Amino acid sequence: MGLGGISIWQLLIILVIVLLLFGTKRLKSLGSDLGNAVKGFRSAMSEADKEDQEPKRLEETSAQRTGASVEVDGAAAGKEKDKV
Repeated sequence: MGLGGISIWQLLIILVIVLLLFGTKRLKSLGSDLGNAVKGFRSAMSEADKEDQEPKRLEETSAQRTGASVEVDGAAAGKEKDKV
């Protein structure tokens, strides 16, 4: 039993018929075109993920910067209270 009730022999017969109809050169170019399309899709998806993560990184770094400045200001205010 193969895929969905199709045996391996039936799949081989289908493969031979496809090879006879289209030829090896056409199938090779079809395969390379399909591979390039998948590669382009993956790179587009990874670029989209990077773009989605970029605003989060900017928010985190700005939050860290404002948090650090508040701590410095708070420490300076504490010293001034001690002096008074």
